[in-house]
Amino acid sequence: MISRFNTLFPLWAVVFSAMAYFYPQLFSQLSYSISYLLIAIMLFMGMTLSSNDFLRVLKRPKIISLGLFLQFSIMPLCALMISKLYGLPDELTIGMILVGSVSGGTASNVITYLAGGDVALSITMTTVSTLFSVLATPLLTYVYVGQSLDVPVLDMLISIVKIVLIPVLLRVILNRFFGTLITKNEPYFASLSMLLILTIIAIVVALNHDHMNEVGLLIVSAVMLHNAIGLISGYTITSLLGYEPKVCRTVAIEVGMQNSGLAVALALKYFSPMSALPGAVFSIWHNISGALLASYWNQKKSNI
Repeated sequence: MISRFNTLFPLWAVVFSAMAYFYPQLFSQLSYSISYLLIAIMLFMGMTLSSNDFLRVLKRPKIISLGLFLQFSIMPLCALMISKLYGLPDELTIGMILVGSVSGGTASNVITYLAGGDVALSITMTTVSTLFSVLATPLLTYVYVGQSLDVPVLDMLISIVKIVLIPVLLRVILNRFFGTLITKNEPYFASLSMLLILTIIAIVVALNHDHMNEVGLLIVSAVMLHNAIGLISGYTITSLLGYEPKVCRTVAIEVGMQNSGLAVALALKYFSPMSALPGAVFSIWHNISGALLASYWNQKKSNI
């Protein structure tokens, strides 16, 4: 029952978004809680994280470094190019840049498993990119939009430490002492995380209720293109470099799926509700595209 609920996340995301659009007053008053919700998500999602996930970096430094480079070079650059191509206003452009500059999403580990990828590599890459994002996200945001907008680099860095780094370290400590109990109840932690993500999406949709008719389809299209470029480039580049398909799938998913919840939290805290819209849409779409891609790869593998 719990696993079924988890796999239907895209459906629940659409349902919550519709509720927020038609009844914005239910969620808009919760905007103050975004950071707290994300801290809880970062704590509960992937509770089985252990010190071994960090040590695996030493065993596979080349592919992890490559994945890290692709993620933090392709995604923010493409976000800027797509924003210019679509003629997006500054508020949406900063939202796109934030999505492109954050770390890999924790849902990528589940999608990698469904796609028949290298789950251990996925977990390690997500962990490393999460730690790297503490510095990379505020700096990349400043590099790409700092000339036209005020980007509070130091304040953003402190927020990321609170929202991301502290919960990740706490997860490692909790797993060290309560590993068996956590493993046994991991599906429930995942479900709780998903409910919190759904709440964040609903809050953002509610706050942007007045703008949805104007920019809704435009930003959905931009986000879909952004995600597709990440997935395709991640797979293509690693394939050209001679890596096996299992690894290529993993890197593609890690590059294409972002911690869009963090982008939402930073956008709301330092910019505007509209800036959070790309992150909210990305949270929905990258789970749908990831699930479809995983299904395709599995079907292709079974036909070989």
